[in-house]
Amino acid sequence: MKSKSLLIIASLLVGGNAISQTKKIDKMKQEQNDNYTFKLSEKVSRQKVTFKNRYGITLTGDLYLPKNTGSKPLAAIAISGPFGAVKEQSSGLYANTMAERGFVTLAFDPSYTGESGGEPRNLASPEINTEDFSAAVDYLGLQSFVDRNRIGIIGICGFGGMALNAAAVDKRIKAIATTSMYDMTRVMSKGYNDSMSLEERTKMLEGLSQQRWKDAKEGTPAIGPRNLPEKLQGNEPQFVVDYFNYYRTARGFHPNSVNSNGSWLLTNPLSFMNMPLLTYIKEISGRPILLIAGENAHSRYFTEDIYKMAEEPKELIIIPNAVHVDLYDKVNIIPFDKLGSFFTKNLQ
Repeated sequence: MKSKSLLIIASLLVGGNAISQTKKIDKMKQEQNDNYTFKLSEKVSRQKVTFKNRYGITLTGDLYLPKNTGSKPLAAIAISGPFGAVKEQSSGLYANTMAERGFVTLAFDPSYTGESGGEPRNLASPEINTEDFSAAVDYLGLQSFVDRNRIGIIGICGFGGMALNAAAVDKRIKAIATTSMYDMTRVMSKGYNDSMSLEERTKMLEGLSQQRWKDAKEGTPAIGPRNLPEKLQGNEPQFVVDYFNYYRTARGFHPNSVNSNGSWLLTNPLSFMNMPLLTYIKEISGRPILLIAGENAHSRYFTEDIYKMAEEPKELIIIPNAVHVDLYDKVNIIPFDKLGSFFTKNLQ
């Protein structure tokens, strides 16, 4: 179990060397709509927007507006994730689909990734990425066509944990949904299913600490080993196959995505190792939480544990036969009708 734990951490969290996308993928993506992995709804308009977070980092997002809604201010939803993805992938699909249901939606690239600002590139932070959600709420609440008292958020994969953390501290957020949630601080600091021993954690931190000397000497941060192979060899764990089939094929590939075409910095886990994201999950109390996970998802335990920890009102939905990545883009499996009714009810 420990070796499986370390394999998952290496493949999902550390990242890998930046490589050029294959010609085959490049050709497939050129045939898609401006590198978006989904088709824009005829019922929705999309425009690129920018806004700053509290740290002065300029974030870039896509604003989705339902057409023919009249002049009355609308409820709005900010969306981000999965961890290592960009707005042209899963979060954009969610935003497009929720805008069809009458919401103003904003899918955004987190700090240090995609088209958003922040140096060095391909870095993640539990604090800054939590702040990114609140910055998106700032932006939405300043728009004349948005009712600032009716704003919710959706977090996908690792940004499910960021979304819940943001909602705990930001009382403007009125409703929260997560799909295929990951608690990135838990898995980085404790391993998959909390299987990392103290000795393993200490060894990992010693290595990362020594890497700081090397980065300081070189003047640039080092990148880690690849998280997904160039080609499948046939002996990979199923979760690796699932990620490959999304990020490394035309289904979900995007050149700006860390998981598709880049790498996390080698020292990326450092800020996650001693900063538990969900310490104050109970302080969402009184605001509704909808937690969605696949029955066969390797990440299911994160969602179920958060459901036990959270206060009411809360709801847990387990999608039969679904794996983690199914909730990224399989529109026949993602419960969009449920998401629509959840936010319609709770953003009144």
